[in-house]
Amino acid sequence: MVALDPRINPFRPEIAAKHLHGQVEAQRFVEGTRRQVVVPVTALRRAPSHDARLDTEALLGERVMVYETTEEGWAWGQLETDGYVGWLSANSLGASGPVPTHKVAALRALAFPGPDIRLSPIAALPMGARLTIARLDERFAVTASGWNVPEAYLAPIKTRQPDFVAVAEQFLGTPYLWGGKTSLGLDCSGLVQVSLQAAGIACPRDSDMQELGVGKLSSLASLRRGDLLFWKGHVAVARDPESLIHANAHHMMVALESPTEAIARIKAAGSEITAVKRVA
Repeated sequence: MVALDPRINPFRPEIAAKHLHGQVEAQRFVEGTRRQVVVPVTALRRAPSHDARLDTEALLGERVMVYETTEEGWAWGQLETDGYVGWLSANSLGASGPVPTHKVAALRALAFPGPDIRLSPIAALPMGARLTIARLDERFAVTASGWNVPEAYLAPIKTRQPDFVAVAEQFLGTPYLWGGKTSLGLDCSGLVQVSLQAAGIACPRDSDMQELGVGKLSSLASLRRGDLLFWKGHVAVARDPESLIHANAHHMMVALESPTEAIARIKAAGSEITAVKRVA
């Protein structure tokens, strides 16, 4: 059998997705049930425990194919957006609803219980969260559940940002968070994924997957805006030939750094550049 990556293929020794029958070994194979994230953001963890490692985050409106739900309130499944597999709180998931019509285009959007910004917000939604808008009420978009979101925060679901680097630049100063992908905290590959997705470019979750699956090989000598620089376990985005933007544990935030400084610093820590990829 060809070894499949468990990060993006739903299988464990105890259970696996039925479509993987004959490709992996498991005690039982099951059909999944499509669910939907119903909270602003929820953790996807390596194991069914709040202490388990955060692998990534799922955002409001994302669809999840669930293969197992435990009595302790954990759901094991696969995100439909990027295929990532892991454990989520079952309370963060609901029935799969209508196809989303809009997405949050700002770093964070506030949802109010009525069409009045003087009311106390009931939710803070991250960039990329997906909403099904039932109607428009003056400057507010109203969801089926009654959330009122200012239209200024939203864009139609098919909107594509023209410059994904400009999206990444909005996150400058955001704290570094392993597995994070919102303005409250994100990691290097999360920054790249969120930014590329905003531009309508499909992007896997982890930096090694991005190195293999995004863009075409280029070089440092021809570095230009939008190029991705990869090291083992890390990725940065070129703003121009003289500056990079990346979420990193050295600065503990999304920061700007010259390629020369970043390359020397990371080399001193034992890692060389493995690839430069041109997205467009």
